[in-house]
Amino acid sequence: MDGQAVLGKVDVLTRFPMVILHSNSELDKWLAAADGPVHFVPTMGGLHRGHQQLIRAARGAGVRVLVSVFVNPTQFAAGDDFTTYPRHHDKDAQQAGAAGADAIWFPAVEHVYGDVNPACSHAGSRPPIQPSLIRTLCGPCRPGHFEGVLMVMERLLERVQPALVVMGEKDWQQLAVVRQCLPALRERRCRLLPVPVAREGDGLPHSSRNDRLSPAQRRQAALLPQALRDAEAAVRGGERRAMVLEQLARTRLDAAGLQVDYAQLVDPLTLEPCPHLDGVALLGVGVHVGSVRLLDHSFLLSRKPIIAIDGPAGTGKSTVTRLLAARLGLLHLDTGAMYRAVAWLMLEKQQPVRSGGALQQLLETMELRLAWGDHGQQVIRINGVDVSDAIRFPRITATVPRVAALPEVRQVLTRQQRRFGRQGGLVSEGRDMGTAVFPHAELKVYLTATVAERARRRAADMAQRGQVSPPLATLEAQIAERDHLDCTRTEAPLRPAEDGVMVATDRISVEQVVGELEDLFHQRVSRGAWAMRQH
Repeated sequence: MDGQAVLGKVDVLTRFPMVILHSNSELDKWLAAADGPVHFVPTMGGLHRGHQQLIRAARGAGVRVLVSVFVNPTQFAAGDDFTTYPRHHDKDAQQAGAAGADAIWFPAVEHVYGDVNPACSHAGSRPPIQPSLIRTLCGPCRPGHFEGVLMVMERLLERVQPALVVMGEKDWQQLAVVRQCLPALRERRCRLLPVPVAREGDGLPHSSRNDRLSPAQRRQAALLPQALRDAEAAVRGGERRAMVLEQLARTRLDAAGLQVDYAQLVDPLTLEPCPHLDGVALLGVGVHVGSVRLLDHSFLLSRKPIIAIDGPAGTGKSTVTRLLAARLGLLHLDTGAMYRAVAWLMLEKQQPVRSGGALQQLLETMELRLAWGDHGQQVIRINGVDVSDAIRFPRITATVPRVAALPEVRQVLTRQQRRFGRQGGLVSEGRDMGTAVFPHAELKVYLTATVAERARRRAADMAQRGQVSPPLATLEAQIAERDHLDCTRTEAPLRPAEDGVMVATDRISVEQVVGELEDLFHQRVSRGAWAMRQH
């Protein structure tokens, strides 16, 4: 069937023309004529429902979706199935068109790598790869594979220059390597959208390699996801030791007659081994069924995830935390409100803001309760009084820095915050969340902004509350003094967590900040795994 015949069939299926591209010049002309941003779905062909899920995820108002089909020689080692990898261009075009692609590109090796043999060491620059990302899972048994993935992805993105690249979560290690090592993504020249694993009726992930399994081999392969479910059941039963969880999976796979490459529990972000499950980890497995190599993984949770957001006053922590918690289906723990509540109580009791026996007695008899309203808002009561609104008055704002610096106050409230975190499932914001309260949080973020920007935001917030704002210069001085007190206090001083992520909020919208934090969360807990946990 020639290209025009394929195109005609695709048109019937999708009701709009899909362009079939072969040469670089054809691609360049199509890109030049595209009206609006291009979203890119790179594939190696053999398109199936999983690929169609990627294409549908790439679609959006005013965008063009480009699919590439290129079996990349640099990611196949000697003995791998490069020569037998499925190549069915007609079928791929039909599948892409039915899912809504605007164009499909079938480059030859020379279109991607030029006249240089890509297998040669002098084939050109290769993005550096973090060694820790390839020490586990497929890394040891597939030398050179991920270097080849980075090489081809760099060249494809350089040619296409998309606004968004869409990839599946099925090969989590490949996704992690691309996300953390590819310059275009690290430098934010384009965004990455990971899409959850698409599975067949027996639970096996969609893969072009599945078509090469005999009926008997297919029944064997179906025990791959079952092995992961065995490990999940063990975690629900209280098992936390990596050796036991890995052996459970391996035993099930061995019993099915599968040749096991690995069954490893690793950190989802660093891919380093996890000797003990504490929070979230990824159990990855790789097996051979005859000559066919299959991968799968599962996210194991000993508790729900915790996100700790720290930073100085006025960086938008409360707003960002509230929106992020709502988007992810987590609780919002506003620890700043807890310190404000204690400040309110001390002012009401005319308690001097200093350490001593009187403060200790006040803290010992204090009853501080947090609850969540019908719309997810936090309600705070102290000694039975709802102070949710009162703690936002200027006199509280002026007093709370000195109250928060008192060691006794921090110790009492830290213990209470940790009790909230035992079950996880929350986004907590404050000034020592990632360093002192939740040092094992899955994601630790430190929000920053200039003093001038934070003063402007404080004035706007006060105006919205109907309060009279002092001059900006006064607000800047107050914020700078608050920063000094927070950073120099003896108990849990304000500082970024060593393994945290710095996010500057100047000149970007709240929605952009929330989107970036959501992406960071899903680097640690996959979209697919978290969506399943929410239902």
